Parts: sequence; structure tokens; C-alpha cells
Amino acid sequence: MRAEILAIGTELLLGQIVDTNSAWIAEQLAASGIDCLFQTRVGDNVERIVEALETALGRCEAVVTCGGLGPTQDDVTREAIAAVMGVALRRDPALLAGIEAIFAARGREMAASNARQADLPDGATPIPQRRGTAPGLICPVGDKVVYALPGVPDELHEMLKRAVLPDLRRRAGEQAVILSRTLRTWGISESRLAELVEPRIEALDAAGPGAPTIAFLASGIEGIKLRITVKAAGSDDARAQLDEEEGRLRDLLGEAVFGVGDETMERAVGEALLRRGRTLALAESFTGGLIASRIVALPGASRWFRGALVAYATPVKHELLALSDGPVVSAEAAAAMAEGVRRLLRADVGLATTGVAGPDPQEGLPPGTAYAGVAVGAAPAEGLALRLSGSRERIRQIGSISALDALRRRLLAGA
Repeated sequence: MRAEILAIGTELLLGQIVDTNSAWIAEQLAASGIDCLFQTRVGDNVERIVEALETALGRCEAVVTCGGLGPTQDDVTREAIAAVMGVALRRDPALLAGIEAIFAARGREMAASNARQADLPDGATPIPQRRGTAPGLICPVGDKVVYALPGVPDELHEMLKRAVLPDLRRRAGEQAVILSRTLRTWGISESRLAELVEPRIEALDAAGPGAPTIAFLASGIEGIKLRITVKAAGSDDARAQLDEEEGRLRDLLGEAVFGVGDETMERAVGEALLRRGRTLALAESFTGGLIASRIVALPGASRWFRGALVAYATPVKHELLALSDGPVVSAEAAAAMAEGVRRLLRADVGLATTGVAGPDPQEGLPPGTAYAGVAVGAAPAEGLALRLSGSRERIRQIGSISALDALRRRLLAGA
């Protein structure tokens, strides 16, 4: 079965409220094996809502609307659905009595406008409220259906789970599950990623309907994500398909994949250190404590994180980290800082950053010039150039993740 989501409210179009309802509904539909192919937003206007509903019903079997069921004059979802059904609105006495009882139980006088929430398109079935006052609606349109839900998230969530999803599954007949898994990558451009994954996408397209799908998701400063989606008869089968597809992508991308789902770069580093029984110390210059802040946000980081030194001023680098004379923004300086902080904090591994965050050049070096230092085991400490650009904040944020990634790759290499 195919469904479409229609979010109603002029405030959504003006950007005054972020539409989180559609994303949540789509997630619930997928978990029930219902394909969601379109999501639309429309303002509080009867004609435009009617147009959006008719368009949606022309390309799917079910529409889930959210918003526009309140008591005010701009809540016109009921009127629009009645127009699409070709029926009149009627006031349901039982619904009206229930709304009046809700206000009485709260010790409040009900405004006359609240009675509008008891209006139903003829032939519609109400979804009783358990948390608010506006009932939802199940509205047949020929052999298709429109579900109307309140825009208040907790009311919407309860109604969708209690009434809409069971009805959708019954109408769909065939039971299915749609699951997704997201792989997180770093240190590889989107174009190169697409190039590496292209043969696999072509193979899946050639396999036809029912094959897993792969999508690219840009995520700002947190890297590029690959989302795998599968549809199967049951959860076990779906997870097995996800496992297989994840394995294929990891073979293609190698160490560029650092995590799954919400796993962060610092978590990947922490797990690598724990597996090796090693501890970490940080010396941060241009990142100014951002790496340490990311690490200490992880529960249990104290098992592997010794501490950090923000060595921002040049004299601190010399006095505490035993830097020799020479440029402080260099591969050699980064390596010396990593070795110095490892020794100072008695850790097994040292990680350091030094660079120019901008906006002005430093020592003749342009903003974005930066290095990560890594000291692991008995091997000499290493300084690695980081390729950074953008605003001062972006350079610091990207530099933090890039430095952690440099350490992660060094640990994966067996250091």
C-alpha cells in the first residue's frame, strides 16, 4: 500500500514551526511496511487543501493529514475533506458531549467555537481523543482513505498508533516491514563516494522491485551518510538483508566508514582504544577544547580518556609540552605536542591539534592551515596535514573530527 503525508498549516510554510510530524509519521509508516512516496505541506486554505488531497489520492491509496482540526476559523481540514468526499459536514452529538465533558472535567468553560471539533464529514468515522479535545477522522473516499489527525505531536502520536496504523495494516492485507540503516563516512568526498558505490546501486536497480535501496545523505559537518533501506516480510529477514548490504558497502568503502546510525567519531575512537586497552590524552590549540568536549559527552569515556590540555598560547606549548624552537603550526609541532601531552598525562596515546582558525592569517599561513599530531606505541609521533576551509567555527569543528579520524585510522592500521 502507498501512503502520502499532508501537513496542514500556514505556520509551516512561513517557517514559524518546523514540521517534525511528517518525519515521525513517515518513520511509523515504514515500520508497518507502508510505502510513503510523497510528503506535502499546504496552508490553511480550503481550496488548496482540496487540491493537495485530490493530487495525493490520485497517486496513492491513503493520505495521512496532520493539523487544521482545532476550533478556530483557520482550522479548515474538516471542510476540505468533506469537499473531496462530496458530502456535507454534520455535528455529532456524542462527540460534542465528549468535548463538553473534557472541559467540565478541567473546570473550564467551553467556548462556542470548540463545538466545531464535533463536525464530521458524512460517512467519516471519528477517532476519539484521549489527550486533547479535537477528534481525529477516518474518511473513506471511494476505495481509498484519508486519515485526519491533530497537529499537536503527543495527540497525533497516540492516535496514529492506536487507530491509523492498525486500520492501514488491515487495508493493506499483506504484512511487511521497512527498515533502514545509515552508515557514516569521513574523509571521502560525495563525488568519490558516489563513484565507489555506483556499481552496487546499478546492480540493485537491475534486480528490480523488492531489492534494497541506497541513498546519500549530506549531514553538514558530520560527514556523508549512506542509508540502506529494505522491505521484507518480517523484521528478522529485513535485518538480515541490512547486514548483507552493509557488509557489501563496507567492502567497497573500507575505513571511510566509521559508524552506524547515531554513532559519532569520538565513539569510534573510544571503542578502538578500549579494544586495545589504551588511554588517550589531548593537547588542543586551534580546536580549543572542542575535541575534549565531544569526548566527555560520551558516557563511560573515563575508562579511556585521561584528560586534555588546551595549549593555546605559544609559551604554553613550549613550557608544558616541551616544544622546541620553530613554527608552532607545523607537522613537527603537532607531533611534538602529541608526544608531550602523552608523557605529561601518562597516557598510552597522544592526540594534538595546531593550526590557524582565522579569520586572519598567522605567521604568514592562511586560515585552514592545520595539523593533527598522533603518538601511539613505540613508533615515532606523526604530524598529519588537515585540509580545512570555511569560517572560523567550521574550521574548528571540522578540524576536531578530522583529528579524531586521523587517530582512528592509525589505530585501525594496527598502531
